[in-house]
Order: sequence, then C-alpha cells, then structure tokens
Amino acid sequence: MNITAAMVKELRERTGSGMMECKKALTEANGDMEAAIEWMRKTGLTKADKKAGRTAAEGYVCVKMSADGKVAALVEINSETDFVAKADDFVKFANDVADLVAANDVSSLEQVSALSLNGSTVDETRRALVAKLGENINLRRFERYTSADGVLAGYSHGSRIGVLVELKGGNAELGRDIAMHVAASKPVCLDESGVPAELIAKEKEIFSAQALESGKPAEIVEKMVQGRINKFLGEITLVGQPFVKNPDVTVAGLLKEKSASVARFVRYEVGEGIEKEESNFAEEVMAQVRGA
Repeated sequence: MNITAAMVKELRERTGSGMMECKKALTEANGDMEAAIEWMRKTGLTKADKKAGRTAAEGYVCVKMSADGKVAALVEINSETDFVAKADDFVKFANDVADLVAANDVSSLEQVSALSLNGSTVDETRRALVAKLGENINLRRFERYTSADGVLAGYSHGSRIGVLVELKGGNAELGRDIAMHVAASKPVCLDESGVPAELIAKEKEIFSAQALESGKPAEIVEKMVQGRINKFLGEITLVGQPFVKNPDVTVAGLLKEKSASVARFVRYEVGEGIEKEESNFAEEVMAQVRGA
C-alpha cells in the first residue's frame, strides 16, 4: 500500500514520534493506522527495556498540594540528560505523576506505576516516553504527606529541589518559610535526637584529637570539644540552624515565637546519591561509528 504524506502526518500528530519512525510503522502495518500505533507501542516498550540499565541522574522534582491543603506530594523522576529533563513531554509526565500521587493513597513505587494515566498505566506511559525521547526515564522516589490537623507546606526551587514540611501550629506562610529554609540549608535531620550516636561519637573523636594538639589541660579540652559538638549539631539539625531569612535567630527560636513546631520534613534534590558515569564523548562517537 502506498504510504502518503498525509498518513505520516496524522500518525505523527497522534503519537508525537518522528517522521521516519511513523513511515516505518505504517509500512509494517500495511497502512493500517491503528495497527501502526500498536506496532509503535510494542517496539517502543522493547526499546525502553533495553535502555533500563542506563544511568539516569538528571530529571525533575515536582511538588503538589491538594486544594484543601491536607495532602502534599513530592516526586522525583529522572532522565539521562538535562536536555530531556526540560522537554515538554517529560515535564508534563512528571507533573501528571505528582498529581496522581497527591490524589491517590499510595505507599510504594509499584502502586504508583500501576496507576491509570491517560488510558494506560504510569509505567506504560513512562516506557512509551523512553521510546519517544530516546533516554532511560525512571520514577525514582516519592513522598506523600497527609495531615488532618497540621499545616502542610511545599516549596520548589526551580525543577531541581523540592521540599515538604508538616507543622504543628503556625500557618501556611510559616510553613513555606521553613520549607524554603530546608531547600537552602539542607538540614540532615530535625533535631539532635535524629542524629545517629555513632556520628556524634566519630565527630567527638576527631574534635578531641584536634583539641589535644593545643596542649591545653584536659578540662579545657573537654569544653572545647563540647563547643565543637554543639556547633556541629547546630549546622546539621533544622532547629539548630540560623533561619535563612533572618540569621540572627535560629529556626528553633522562630518556631517558638510562632508557637509552632516541625513534625517532619523531606527534601529532594535531583540526582543526589546517584553515581554518575564518567564518559568520554569522543570515544562514545567512535564506538557508535564502529558499531554502524
């Protein structure tokens, strides 16, 4: 059957795929539009599976809040390059998934992947997007907060950092201020109780060795070490940090002033913790040439 330009145009509009891919699909399907779409879907999923092992450390972090403020969602979806992470289809997918997480009582990535999205599952949509954009795309992680009597707040710094905060007491403005602080200052935990004892012991050992070199008496050394430990805890705990919008007060002081406390918080930054592969672009090109 003769594959016309109009047929290719229609398939491109319906699938968003490239012209040559659409022409090939129509040829394989003998001009049957629906069969061509199904063929593209099947071959696309195969391509997605082949790309699954490739490192995806770029991406998009998305924050969503329910209209009543009782549910908040934070989602990270990864791609291989920043270029794809900025593509309209990728950004839409990230926002759609975050909307679904906010709207559904899910607790695992498997549950999120199985949710319905535009007539397919989230995972089927993801795999189709891999085929279309040509890169591995992963739904990496998510957090979902619900609160009946607390104050939920979210903050996005561009598309790379997202924060959720739950307050007891306070209001939405304070919640957003705390979320902005978390985005900027990267606290490790809420307060001293959340710092592992072995981490404090390790830091104390290091500080002690440094202080002993001063030659000061043991009781002075002990005070010096305790001072260093207190400073260390202030640097890594949310309540101990100077408030980013007014460094003259700590976050603990701000919360006390507002008769509020932080129940929990979470901060995502794109690609944190993912070991990126170092590659030589020239070698990659030569390898592709040899393969061709």
